[in-house]
Amino acid sequence: MATRHLAVPLAVDAVEPRPRETSPPLIHVLRPRLPSASELLPYLQEIDQARWYSNGGPLVTRLERELSRHFGLPNLGVVTAANCTLGLTAVLLAREVRPGSLCLMPSWTFAATPHAARAAGLVPFFHDVDQRTWALDPNAVRETLKRQASPIGAVMVVSPFGAPIDLHAWEKFEDDTGVPVVVDAAAGFDTARPSRIPSVVSLHATKILGAGEGGFIITADPRLRERLTACCNFGFMDSRKAILPATNAKMSEYHAAVALASLSAWRRIRAGHVEVAERYLPALGSLLQYGYGQGWVASTTNVVLPPGTRERITERLLESGIETRAWWGEGCHRQPAFAECPRGDLAVTEDLGGRVLGLPHFAEMQPEDVATVADAMSEALKSESLRRLSRSIGREE
Repeated sequence: MATRHLAVPLAVDAVEPRPRETSPPLIHVLRPRLPSASELLPYLQEIDQARWYSNGGPLVTRLERELSRHFGLPNLGVVTAANCTLGLTAVLLAREVRPGSLCLMPSWTFAATPHAARAAGLVPFFHDVDQRTWALDPNAVRETLKRQASPIGAVMVVSPFGAPIDLHAWEKFEDDTGVPVVVDAAAGFDTARPSRIPSVVSLHATKILGAGEGGFIITADPRLRERLTACCNFGFMDSRKAILPATNAKMSEYHAAVALASLSAWRRIRAGHVEVAERYLPALGSLLQYGYGQGWVASTTNVVLPPGTRERITERLLESGIETRAWWGEGCHRQPAFAECPRGDLAVTEDLGGRVLGLPHFAEMQPEDVATVADAMSEALKSESLRRLSRSIGREE
């Protein structure tokens, strides 16, 4: 099947198509789409009329109220933020985690997770994840706490590419250990749930529900919500006097406008991602991330490849006009900014870091696009199998 040209270059980490005569067109790994100008116009007119642009304006207040209702919180349980990274930092500050202590987190995550901990004055400590779920396991973390000499001030659990997190298990962990838990649910708009444990969701343009930039924090703890509001606003509580250690993480009215327009179209947006997942499942089921398409959706499709094949399969897919992305690389511990951070054994992370590959995924992806990707992946895997068989025969001879 011939590949179709989806000529929408990405603003972030884009791979530009080469001239048509030297390379086939690309099926991009992402094709973000935010509300149109006409969809945004009523909200922008409200901003013009109110002349209120930031500092908890009417659209931000409405967004927090509508998100609280979306997640089934009877009272306001959402605090908006300028972005997810600042939201995570604000949560660590609001939970009064002791500066200089360790923040235990997976290395199998995006760089924003350790950056947020550092911004709150903590030291990232990289922990391995479960082979099946790609997330921290509370029982494994309990064992680490028993062995770790340095104080662990907090645990930051990461929802891997939007997969659901067992919040009840982490609430029990928090009760048993007294260690505060925070959930980095950047990609988890579809799976985030209310809990006294705060979850931080991203509204970046690449996420399943986008506002261009922005994020929000969900909590069922009203006292914590008050502190979060202050920690996102210079530590101010009913005055212009800084009461708490804080940052400036306020969302603007403009980003709230985009978020409200996106939220109004959520059912349609979600349905588009469901259709993509349902097309990938029969073709690549055994390769896909655990739980993918099983009751939850995200804005990425990740496969786990045979060891030692990712680089060659990536090249073969690109030759077929298909862009891919190793979203989390080889893990944060492999990145220069975090090379000196303390860590435990990271065998699973090392394995995932060499084998996980992100395939094209966007809500408007057509059936023939998914078929093209699946067919190219099948051919690449067959080629790798034949290559390994040939090498094996050569060794025997």
